Amino acid sequence: MSEKIYDLIIIGAGPAGLGASIYASRYKLEHLVIGNEIGGQVVEASEIENWAGEISISGKTLMEKFQYHAHHLGAKIIQSDVATVIKKEQEFEVVAGKEKYLSKSIILALGMKARKMNVPGEDKFIGKGVSYCATCDAMFFRGRDVVVVGGGDAAATAAIHLIEFANKVTLLYRDSYNFEPAWEEQIKNSSKVELIRCSNVKEIKGDQKVTGIAYDTEAGKKELAVQGIFIEVGTTPGVTITQNLGVMLDEQSYIVVNQTQATNVDQVYAAGDVTTGSNKFRQIITAVAEGAVAAGSVYRKLKLNKK
Repeated sequence: MSEKIYDLIIIGAGPAGLGASIYASRYKLEHLVIGNEIGGQVVEASEIENWAGEISISGKTLMEKFQYHAHHLGAKIIQSDVATVIKKEQEFEVVAGKEKYLSKSIILALGMKARKMNVPGEDKFIGKGVSYCATCDAMFFRGRDVVVVGGGDAAATAAIHLIEFANKVTLLYRDSYNFEPAWEEQIKNSSKVELIRCSNVKEIKGDQKVTGIAYDTEAGKKELAVQGIFIEVGTTPGVTITQNLGVMLDEQSYIVVNQTQATNVDQVYAAGDVTTGSNKFRQIITAVAEGAVAAGSVYRKLKLNKK
């Protein structure tokens, strides 16, 4: 373990984490960014049309720009899973891979994890027809019939992306759907997409690979023959490592923060989709803003309070 003590370690390398890093560099805070996936879930977005200054840009390209900006300002970004964060007397010990790092403060920018349906066949066929990332895997289903399960914007954008590759896209939603009007218009104007309402997904079928999906409707149980199933039923906060710290969570397991992005634990801040901040408005622009606020709060606590 290095005996060096950083001013700040940012855990998570998505928009909130990289945004926090950019501001930490401007505040001259000596810091590390540690994250398993550089760019976070945003890299899965095939098209982003609501980031100021970009009419249309892929998530991967946008996050490459974030990463370049952070590096340009001197940030050190380590791609690794963080196993634990332990509160010592005067600092925090962060264990990532085989390394241990010490820091005076922490920003948790942990992002979200894809929610599973927890139906028979789902785990069995991950990577064999079941996917949680249309942007990552759409090209493997060129000319095939696929299903997108979900009724939100993530499902809509997945279906729109799959139109370019698949023979047919069935969008299977539960009870009702709520798409952004622009996405809804594209879906309804595509001859490749069919919307089907169901009450429940029952099973993912297959042998070596996915061959179909079974679901309930008002008319009874039905099955649809497909070769790919893209699951977009929401996300859950990735807060496992907060348990050792005693960070307060709300009833939905989001990290509770105040207007400075501070948690209930001294010198621990949180930013982005994992928090209760910004009225849980889960957008790139608010994640970056929360990261910036958190970095500013660390600066004021560590530097200004010493004067």
